Amino acid sequence: MNKNISILGSTGSIGKSALEIVKKHPEKFTVLALAAGGNLETLAQQIQEYRPKTVSIKSASDLPKLKSLLGDLSNINFQSGVEGAIAVATHPQSDIVLSAIVGAAGLVPTQAAIEAGKDIALANKESLVVAGAWMMNLAKKHGVQIYPVDSEHSAIFQALANHPKKGIRRLILTASGGPFFEKYDLDLSQVTKAQALAHPNWAMGEKITIDSATMMNKGLEVIEAKWLFDLPISQVEVVVHPQSIVHSMVEFVDGSILSQMGEPDMAVPIAYALSYPNRLDRIAKFVDFTQRNKLTFFTPDHQRFPAVNLARSAVEMGPTHPAVLNGANEVTVEAFLGQNIAFTDIVKINQAVLTAYMPSSSSTLQDYIDADQWGRMQAQKYIENISV
Repeated sequence: MNKNISILGSTGSIGKSALEIVKKHPEKFTVLALAAGGNLETLAQQIQEYRPKTVSIKSASDLPKLKSLLGDLSNINFQSGVEGAIAVATHPQSDIVLSAIVGAAGLVPTQAAIEAGKDIALANKESLVVAGAWMMNLAKKHGVQIYPVDSEHSAIFQALANHPKKGIRRLILTASGGPFFEKYDLDLSQVTKAQALAHPNWAMGEKITIDSATMMNKGLEVIEAKWLFDLPISQVEVVVHPQSIVHSMVEFVDGSILSQMGEPDMAVPIAYALSYPNRLDRIAKFVDFTQRNKLTFFTPDHQRFPAVNLARSAVEMGPTHPAVLNGANEVTVEAFLGQNIAFTDIVKINQAVLTAYMPSSSSTLQDYIDADQWGRMQAQKYIENISV
């Protein structure tokens, strides 16, 4: 196996983990193209180490600085903006594209990669939350495989193997519960940014860590699972599993349950998506069950953390409602990180935006993008009112 890979979001936590896997297995992977945001120093280091052929950054104005960090390094096709991300996603020699740009910004380059016939290692869950039906139909049309990178969806993908869909009773997504699980004496309206970012098990980027704290991340994963595995949302359930050893489960109609387990390390689902159907050695440490001798499971507290049910409602409301929810959530999380709203305002505003939305058509990708943008603008109005 030797795969040529392109990475959308190379300086984020998923992108950096993927490059560490490449470093451990240089005989199996070649990095052809990298797209990143504004972390120029990290990107420059990646370019010097992995020597990609195409590089894109978010802003064209940053290109001179990036080039200055690289010295006399030449023979690189430098790009910027959406067009640059598309160039990375569609590199003609690439075998697989790791889609790890955070948020709806990853939607268009992921679409371009699929239309170019590239298999996708999908870490950008928003591609399916915003336009799941459209995106999965596009992948089917172009004969493209989508390999999930979320630990939960990777677990389900592994447990399902070739089992027929008619034999599935339900998918069970596990949730860590985040930093506030069972802390009933804590006033969530007073939670600080530092408290919300202190995840007990996983080291992730800020946005996904806040989503984990509100449990919106699990709500988005429920939507993603519906589309990835082509099941009604009623067959996708969530349980809280604080140890994060069981990454998710599939229950079959005969009562059997298959799970995928392992230490909480995002390198495992990343490596499996990039190397499928093979498995790589030296990825994560092994579970010592003599030390991990207590695995517990709980029903989510939907009263304190209503985000999961809000995501379910979005799917039931109509095809473009999840896009509205996604857009609103990205804006409210950013507002909380900027300390402009309270932690509990995140889901409150998301719900208000979703309730106010009047359904639009959903025949093109642009319709879903427009719904996402509407959710963002509406959420910003609520935030400004709170600030005033």
